[in-house]
Amino acid sequence: MSNTNNTSESQGSQQSSRKSQKSQDSQESRKTHNSHEAQESRRPRPMEVLREARAQLAELTGMTAESVSSFEQTEEGWALEVEVLELERVPDTMSLMASYLVQLDPEGQLTGYRRVRRYERGRADARGGR
Repeated sequence: MSNTNNTSESQGSQQSSRKSQKSQDSQESRKTHNSHEAQESRRPRPMEVLREARAQLAELTGMTAESVSSFEQTEEGWALEVEVLELERVPDTMSLMASYLVQLDPEGQLTGYRRVRRYERGRADARGGR
């Protein structure tokens, strides 16, 4: 009789263990799904990306961004053209400005930048603008 009781208890224990494992698997699946949803829903807003890009460029170059002349979302993330003061002169219209193309990943982290042009602040753009 005790052997039968032990077998029943053992089978009950195995079933309970399987149910517990299924419950844990289900919870892990929900956590992974919720984490993925949180990442999707926590995509940075354009203004957050813009501010972060300016801050990251300033940190890398030591120059403060004066303005952003273009800003777009791309397949790889984001692309901005940022205007910075490279060399301050008197009068101010003679100061040297530069445009930097700044590339960011989808989360808004800077992946690269390069200077695309340099010009005097007081001069009209010879290329006719963009």
